[in-house]
Amino acid sequence: MYDFDELTAFADVMTTGSLTRSAQKLGLAKSTLSRRISQLETRLNQPLLRRQANRLIPTEAGLLFHNYCTELLAMAAHSQEALAELREEISGEITLEVHGALARSWLASAIDAFLNRHPKVELTLQTREMPPTKMHSNSVHVWLGPTHECGLNQERLGYLTRGLYASPRYLETAGMPKHPDELTQHAWIDLLGSASNGLLLSHSEHGDYTFDPPRSRLRVDLTALHIDAIARSQGIGLLAHWLTAKREQHHPGELINCLPGWEPVPLPITLLYAYGHQSRRTHALLEFLRSQVPAQWRTSTATV
Repeated sequence: MYDFDELTAFADVMTTGSLTRSAQKLGLAKSTLSRRISQLETRLNQPLLRRQANRLIPTEAGLLFHNYCTELLAMAAHSQEALAELREEISGEITLEVHGALARSWLASAIDAFLNRHPKVELTLQTREMPPTKMHSNSVHVWLGPTHECGLNQERLGYLTRGLYASPRYLETAGMPKHPDELTQHAWIDLLGSASNGLLLSHSEHGDYTFDPPRSRLRVDLTALHIDAIARSQGIGLLAHWLTAKREQHHPGELINCLPGWEPVPLPITLLYAYGHQSRRTHALLEFLRSQVPAQWRTSTATV
């Protein structure tokens, strides 16, 4: 069984390379610090440090044990935090990263309810258009689109179906397409090359059609800019029905589904978070997000 005072003493000297500096930092007498390291070496039956010039450096055993020492101290800190949370109101800092398309349309007003419910929580809300690759334990991400293995827990919240949209003004000038094979005659508004490899459109009565979009004269990297460009009559583009309906509530009549029934595979909406023990504030945020999922997301399913 290890003594955590001894482990702390060793870990700090590994950082400073000096008994004097570590003793000052830990608020201990130099003799006490030296004794704790000696006791740890006796317990392990291995020398962990040796002196070189005016600095203490690790032996081979010290280098090896330092990794385990760091893990043991981290586990002890996490266990103390978890036990403390049981005695206290949910509090602390947490980060929520949301795909830019969902931030305002879904969470802008709902997040106030979470903060009112947990007044001691400090939330950082960030938007991003690229999926995460790693996250710390007090961080949660909501992603729209395909995901890949990234070392994170992936929980499906639902799907967004999509269709082809244009503004009435654009269609008055360019004409309403009757079949996807007419799309090559129209201006295409691209979102980060999302259809650059071809777009498979399916219809319940007319089967499948693979559309190869023409080169877009306007390419954007944000969903909001994409919707705005289509509403400003720049051309036809692929939009999520749910997001378009949200916009239409505030700007009615700006967008029309110009090829109803022709749709690509729905986009998955995924909740990503770290594996392992979740702090109470992270657990509370995850539960809140699950409770806020619109019914329309659950009624749409992927057809792959």
